[in-house]
Amino acid sequence: MPNLPDAVVWSIPAFLLLTVVEMIGVRLHPDEEAAGYEAKDTATSMSMGLGSLAFDALWKIPVVAIYTAVYALTPLRVPVLWWTPAPMLLAQDFLYYWSHRGHHVIRVLWACHVVHHSSRKFNLSTALRQPWTSLTVWPFYVPLVAAGVHPAALAFCSSVNLVYQFWIHTERIDKMPRWFESVFNTPSHHRVHHASQGGYLDRNFGGILIVWDRLFGTFAAEAERPVYGLTKNIDTFNPIKVATHEYAAIARDLRNASGWRERAGRVFRGPGWQPAPTLDARPE
Repeated sequence: MPNLPDAVVWSIPAFLLLTVVEMIGVRLHPDEEAAGYEAKDTATSMSMGLGSLAFDALWKIPVVAIYTAVYALTPLRVPVLWWTPAPMLLAQDFLYYWSHRGHHVIRVLWACHVVHHSSRKFNLSTALRQPWTSLTVWPFYVPLVAAGVHPAALAFCSSVNLVYQFWIHTERIDKMPRWFESVFNTPSHHRVHHASQGGYLDRNFGGILIVWDRLFGTFAAEAERPVYGLTKNIDTFNPIKVATHEYAAIARDLRNASGWRERAGRVFRGPGWQPAPTLDARPE
């Protein structure tokens, strides 16, 4: 197995440079309707990004152990040749769509992913606002390893996917050519994904390709100007609170739950799920 680089680590200098360039551009040519930058918000996003690098290195230990065991058990092998990275990346992007979608509709997974949506700004620094509990992601990619893709090749594809998504976190690019917008994820599509309006919620889950959303009915085109953030925003720039606030909310709901059915719903149903009112609680 060839030694494949971590595209994210190698791209960090470019991430920082492009973020600074965008900040300067926003300052020199402001858009009054754009969300723009805020110093505390940007610092929080940077802190979350740095923290995610440290925690991802920790979570990598059990994940690599699991993937290695699955790879050892499967008789299938996908060789790393000049032409195989493209179909591997396509398969990884397909599974990324379902992972991303799952992290929006299952609350315990949302508790991890909500970090990325917690900013009310939308700029290149928002791309760096990554969760510290990404251990929830690995099960979605087991099928790829079971199909014979080496764990190192999967890690490379995942890093390429993440690097691609950096540039789509911006308001400085309006729309790409129509053919590009039809196939690939773009800033316009991703602005919809980060918006908190009802018609935009849980839309445009694709990583590199937007075709998965078009195929599975989760696509929405950008129309009205997005309002970024959460439906119930958190008023904090504390990275620890940003990383853990939804887990704390789940714990509170579990503590106050009336039974095991409600407890299961609080964990495995959608983020906005509420138990049906009891007969005593219904208005007369």
